[in-house]
Amino acid sequence: MRLVVVSAGLSVPSSTRLLADRLAAAVDRGTPADIEVVELRELAVEIAHNFTNGFPGRALAAALEAVTEADGLIVVTPVFSASYSGLFKSFFDVLDKDALAGKPVLIAATGGSARHSLVLEHALRPLFAHLRAVVVPTGVYAASEDWGAEGLPERIERAAGELGALMTGLSTARPERKPALVPFAQQLAALSVAGADAGVPGGRGSRP
Repeated sequence: MRLVVVSAGLSVPSSTRLLADRLAAAVDRGTPADIEVVELRELAVEIAHNFTNGFPGRALAAALEAVTEADGLIVVTPVFSASYSGLFKSFFDVLDKDALAGKPVLIAATGGSARHSLVLEHALRPLFAHLRAVVVPTGVYAASEDWGAEGLPERIERAAGELGALMTGLSTARPERKPALVPFAQQLAALSVAGADAGVPGGRGSRP
């Protein structure tokens, strides 16, 4: 399996890259994969040039190809102005509109406060739904106070397990057992036989 991680962190080191690495390691533990990391800060100039001239540079083209060919994606952005960063959005704006169709994607974000945690639902999930990706149910948000606290490792493991299951084509949901359908004529025949055996007039068990 080929797993590509898209990190939009700007600093070195960054909490965004740290979360991306932990998510990738968790996926790899359950679903061994070849992992490639795309650092968007290194592509910022080429992304801007792509908007003005319509052509990706060599590094950007390689990153776009990696994302397109991946079996699964982990995408992580820092929160800016209560949403994903402009660099993060710009990368997916230059990606081919059909590149993520049907592709499993795990969404994640980092921020300074827990009050931005809904960015996963009001910004990232709609973006990747628009791109027709298959977004795993569990998104992971890490505020500054979450590092080293309870809850974050469990969310990472749960989201990683969901992505791994989608990447390998497995489903944790059990198929619903459907009741057997008996044709109406067969049901009437069964009632007729039961009535005859019980002595209904005209049946086999009735007296002359």
